[in-house]
Amino acid sequence: MTKAVIIGSGIGGIATAIRLAVKGYAVTVFEANASFGGKMHQFDLEGYRFDAGPSLFTLPHLVDELFTLAGRTPSDYFTYTRLDPITHYFWPDGSRLKAHADPEAFAEEVEQQLGVPKEAVREVLAKSARLYNGTADTFLHKSLHRLDTYLSADVLKALGCLSDLGLTTTMHSANAQQFKDPRFVQLLDRFATYNGSDPYQAPGTLNLIPHLEHNIGAFYPKGGIYSIASSLVRLAEELGVEFRYSEPVERILITGSRATGIETPKGRYSAEVVVSNMDIVPTYRRLLPDQPAPEHTLQQPRSSSALIYYWGIAHEFPELHLHNIFFSQDYKTEFEHIFRHKTISPDPTVYVNITSKLEPADAPPGCENWFVMVNVPHHQGQDWEALIQLTREAVVGKLSRMLGIDLKPLIQCEQVLDPLLIERQTSSYAGALYGSSSNNRMAAFLRHPNFSSKLKGLYFCGGSVHPGGGIPLCLLSARIVGQLAPTVAPVKKQQFHA
Repeated sequence: MTKAVIIGSGIGGIATAIRLAVKGYAVTVFEANASFGGKMHQFDLEGYRFDAGPSLFTLPHLVDELFTLAGRTPSDYFTYTRLDPITHYFWPDGSRLKAHADPEAFAEEVEQQLGVPKEAVREVLAKSARLYNGTADTFLHKSLHRLDTYLSADVLKALGCLSDLGLTTTMHSANAQQFKDPRFVQLLDRFATYNGSDPYQAPGTLNLIPHLEHNIGAFYPKGGIYSIASSLVRLAEELGVEFRYSEPVERILITGSRATGIETPKGRYSAEVVVSNMDIVPTYRRLLPDQPAPEHTLQQPRSSSALIYYWGIAHEFPELHLHNIFFSQDYKTEFEHIFRHKTISPDPTVYVNITSKLEPADAPPGCENWFVMVNVPHHQGQDWEALIQLTREAVVGKLSRMLGIDLKPLIQCEQVLDPLLIERQTSSYAGALYGSSSNNRMAAFLRHPNFSSKLKGLYFCGGSVHPGGGIPLCLLSARIVGQLAPTVAPVKKQQFHA
C-alpha cells in the first residue's frame, strides 16, 4: 500500500490525513506533543474547562465535507449551532452593540446603536459577499502556484470584481471612506486581526472577511472548539490513520529530487508522500537543513501573536455572551504598537470568550470561564514577563471600568499563554499565529505553496502556507493538498453508521 506521512496533528494535518486515507494511502501522523490538535487543544484548571486556542468557528461545511467524503454522516460525529447574537461589542464611550446573526437585524441594530444608516450596512455586507464569492474559488480553494488555476473559468469571476478588490487602498481607508462613524469603522477594521494583520497596512481585499461571519454565520460546536479536532481524529482512526504521539520528526528524508520519508528519534519511516503541517520556517530550517530554502518567502513579515489570560471568574455577567469585544480608544495607535514598536499598547482591545455561556459545565455553578486575549507582536526579543504583568493590569482595569465592577477579586485562578509558549508548544515560528501577515497587496501570492517545486512527493498544509491561518483556511489547505497528491487506489464510497 502506498504510504503517506504527515508531520504534525494540527487541524490541517488531521484533515489532510483523512483526505489521503480516502484516496487510498496508508497514513501515519507524527506529533511531537502527547496529543493531537496543535493550537486546537483544551485543558482544565481548578474546575474550569478552556479551549486553549482558536475560539471562532465559521464555514462548518468544511468540516462536514470530510465526514461526507469518507461516507459518514457528519452529525453522528459532530454537531454545531448557529450563533445569535454573534458578538457583543463595547466601546470606551459606553456604546454597546449586539451583532445579530441575521444581516437585516444586524443593520437595524447598527442604525439604532451607532446611527449608521441600515442601507449603508446592507451595502457593505453585500459588497463583502461579492468579494468573497468572486474570489474564493481562485484565491482560497486552489493553489495560486499552478498554471491551471489561472486557466480556469473561476478567474473570470475574480476579474469581474477587480474594481471592488481594494488592492490600491488599505482596509481602513476603504472603510473610513464609506463610513464616518469611527466605532463602525473600528468594528469593520477588526477583521484584519482574523489573519494577524494590521487594517492600516493590509489591502482592502480583506474586507471580504465579514461575509463569513455576517452573511454565512458564526457557529458553536457542541463540546467546544476542541470537539472539531477530536471528532476528526476519531474519523481518521476509523479510516486506518495511525497517530504516533510524542515522536517529533527530526528530518525529512530526501533521495535525489524526491522526499522519501522522515526520521524521528525512534527510526526512519519511508513514504511516497510527505506532508508538513509544521510552520514553514522550522520545516526548512530544522527538517530540510541541506535543501536550499525559499528565503524571500521565509523572511516575509510575520503576523501578530496573542497574549491570553485564562481566568476562572467567580461571578456571572448577563451582559456578556460567547464572543465579546472591548475596543481601545485609539485603534491606529494600538496597531502601531504591535507592528511598528513591537510591543503592546497600554490600552489594548480585549477579546473575551466565555464558553460556559453555552456549555454550563465548563465552569462551576455561578462562575464563568474567561478566555481573555489581546493581539500582540510576535516574539522579537521582548521582555514578556514584564509585558504580561503590565498588560494584565491594563486589561483588568479596562474591563472593570467598562463593566462597572472590580474584576480583580473575582479571578479565582489563572493560566497564561504568550508568544514564547506558543512557539514552544506548536512550533509556530516566533509565536506568529498565522505565519506571515497580510500587510501588503501581494501577501497572498508570497505565501509558500502547498507543494514543493523542487522535491517531488513533498507537500505543505496549515496556517503558515497558502491560503492562510485560521480554521477554515487550514482546512482549505488540506483540501488543496488532497487535490494535488496523486490518487493511488480507487476508493469505494461506503455508508457507515456510528
